[in-house]
Amino acid sequence: MFWTRLASGIVLVILAIGTLWVGGWLTCGVMCLLSLVGCFELLRVYGLEKRAMGIACYLTTILYYLALYFEADYLLMPIMVIYLLIILAIYVLCFSKYKDKDTMAAFLAFYYVSVCLSYVFRLRDIKDGGYLIILVFICSWGNDTLAYCAGRLFGKHKMSPVLSPKKSVEGLIGGIIGAGILGMLFGFYFNANVHPIPNAPLWFALVGAVGALPAVIGDLAASAIKRNNDVKDYGKLIPGHGGVLDRFDSMIFTAPIIYYAVLFVLGNAR
Repeated sequence: MFWTRLASGIVLVILAIGTLWVGGWLTCGVMCLLSLVGCFELLRVYGLEKRAMGIACYLTTILYYLALYFEADYLLMPIMVIYLLIILAIYVLCFSKYKDKDTMAAFLAFYYVSVCLSYVFRLRDIKDGGYLIILVFICSWGNDTLAYCAGRLFGKHKMSPVLSPKKSVEGLIGGIIGAGILGMLFGFYFNANVHPIPNAPLWFALVGAVGALPAVIGDLAASAIKRNNDVKDYGKLIPGHGGVLDRFDSMIFTAPIIYYAVLFVLGNAR
């Protein structure tokens, strides 16, 4: 199991580096595909993956990414509003086949997975995005690794014993501090290899620490949904890791926060 998880993890890292290095249409297409798979996994929890609401979710996800790719930002909010109206129409017209919670689950799948994951492409698409996207991995995978190490060494107080018995308060603090340190190191690298930003190490340390907290919340939120619905893993797409939502749960919450934090830093670091 360990070697399977390690091998698939290495393959994931290689694919992620290649995808984000190329950027543009490749990053957009891959994030759209991951969003579609993630939506399918979440909708399957509620038995909606092959029904009308699920199909509406997939089609809206594709339309949303097309609008992003062609920089038609003025269409994004109308797409979300129209999607909500469509699933409500399906609910009303097929009232005996759907419950109100199905409508909520269908909207959650699109907004929680597709919209939030799209911020990976958004961040990659801005100036110096090929470098700035590293912050997402620092705050998700980097934070997770350092939190695990801190928890193993110092963990005594359980953070959420029901949802994740192995996570500790000490691990949470260690992960946040670790992500902040990694962010600071990234700041030094950014100044030396990209272009200078006043106080970049301090700014990016703050971004790393701030982005680490939603990564933990994203992980626990995904676990809570699984526990509420007696699901072990969302899927089996990634050997040793589960599905897209099992592997990218923290990134889903982190990507939007990092995107807006980076815009704030670039706009105020003078």
